[in-house]
Amino acid sequence: MKRLVFLLGIIISISAFAGNEVGKLEIGDKAVHTDVKMLDVSGDSFSLDDVKKENGVLVVFSSNTCPFVIKWEGRYNDVRKCADNNKVGMIVLNSNCQKRDGDDSYKAMQKKAKEMGYEFPYVVDKGSQLANSFGGQTTPHAFLFDSNYELVYKGAIDDNYDSADDVKKAYVREAMRNLAKDEKVAIAETKPVGCSIKRKLD
Repeated sequence: MKRLVFLLGIIISISAFAGNEVGKLEIGDKAVHTDVKMLDVSGDSFSLDDVKKENGVLVVFSSNTCPFVIKWEGRYNDVRKCADNNKVGMIVLNSNCQKRDGDDSYKAMQKKAKEMGYEFPYVVDKGSQLANSFGGQTTPHAFLFDSNYELVYKGAIDDNYDSADDVKKAYVREAMRNLAKDEKVAIAETKPVGCSIKRKLD
């Protein structure tokens, strides 16, 4: 009987996972939902189309309380400055729909942005729409698109979440510099490190 219950549990788990499968962009794939307006902490709304610059756009999935975000978020503004210098737009999305009444509420996002002095749009990914379409896995998880909205990099921000001073490979910044020079991105994909996105799954 116990074995039957165990097997039934596995079947239910597999079925639930299959029914909640999300998309996944691979390198070279085009961004989707680029015209979707998302509410920013400023009260304005922005889409990827609004923030994209001459050489592309950087999309970062983030959150308010994930320990990995807390370790990395002090570098977000430096990443934004690098994006500006390389004519790349930047937008940060909060897709944690399951925590929208708690740690990742709109008010909590506004508080976080103010405390950290965010210098980029920090927006609500309503219904986890972009996270589900892109295949965002963690907070943080970076997706860099070129001027044609083709994905050229996805993964971690850099190779050391513990210490900015000990970073040996600044993946996102190096990828943006490659874009600006019209070069192939040297490291196109790395493993994202962080907390799972508490996405909406229908």
